[in-house]
Amino acid sequence: MEEIKRTDAANLEVFSEVLQSLAATDRDITVVTSDSRGSGKLVPFGQKYPEQIVEVGIAEQNLVGVATGLASMGKKAFAVSPACFLTARALEQIKNDVAYSDNAVKLIGISAGVSYGALGTTHHSLHDYAVLRAINNIAIVAPADNFETAEAIKQAAKMQSPIYLRFGKKVMPANLNPNRTDFKIGKGRIIQEGSDLTFIATGEAVLPCVEAAKLLGKEYNISCKIISLHTIKPLDTELLLAAAENKKPIITVEEHSINGGLGEAVASLLFQNECTNKFKIVGLPDDHTVSGSQTEIFNHYGISADGLKNTALNLLNL
Repeated sequence: MEEIKRTDAANLEVFSEVLQSLAATDRDITVVTSDSRGSGKLVPFGQKYPEQIVEVGIAEQNLVGVATGLASMGKKAFAVSPACFLTARALEQIKNDVAYSDNAVKLIGISAGVSYGALGTTHHSLHDYAVLRAINNIAIVAPADNFETAEAIKQAAKMQSPIYLRFGKKVMPANLNPNRTDFKIGKGRIIQEGSDLTFIATGEAVLPCVEAAKLLGKEYNISCKIISLHTIKPLDTELLLAAAENKKPIITVEEHSINGGLGEAVASLLFQNECTNKFKIVGLPDDHTVSGSQTEIFNHYGISADGLKNTALNLLNL
């Protein structure tokens, strides 16, 4: 496929660009949407490759069923739908038709987390990591930037097993660490090295960690390591255990409920391996979520430069 040069863009835009590039030389690339080709940035794909896109309407269970059928016949099926509906309405189909039956469907959850903002809890997907972590035989990936997104889509297209990829709507950096051009599903990515504290985050929650680390370094001379744990399942146990070796505090950050997500996955691994680092999970609490834009909701729950800075200072007793 041709190399795509880009500036900062929404990860969904990158997803669409890469998928079009792959489809240009691979007729097995097939997209199935549930009235979501517009919100999934797939209008250009449909115009270029009308015979490689299927529209099922607002019917997420059918979406997964059709994608499963296509995958079982050798197609590289990408099932695209808002994350909140894909992983709730079609959970039984994901569990049985995709994971249990080992069909290599690429489930694409769009407008994830609190991307829908003021539309509220019905449209927020703060449960998807939790429910899918409990299902055997499915990888869970939430890219942090455009680079991770492009690499994740290219690798997912080649996978012979199920995968769920999660994308928000916000414009994200082209590459949070241009010096690291290695990417592999199942392996975390170090955004920056540090020695006083470690941020472990996923998806669009990685950027606030980068911003918080800048404040901590400038104002308090605190050196922060940042890990983009884009793959929540399977966990990169080697990287996580190595990050805990210095016994320094660890903060996990996610656009998800604090129950059942990234933080609890990391905590379980570290505790079962007798790690004694101070530890804090930052995410959405077990409560009715406030309404507002994604930025307003992030700020309210401390998923921001200032919020994470204060969390770090508290954990470091400063």
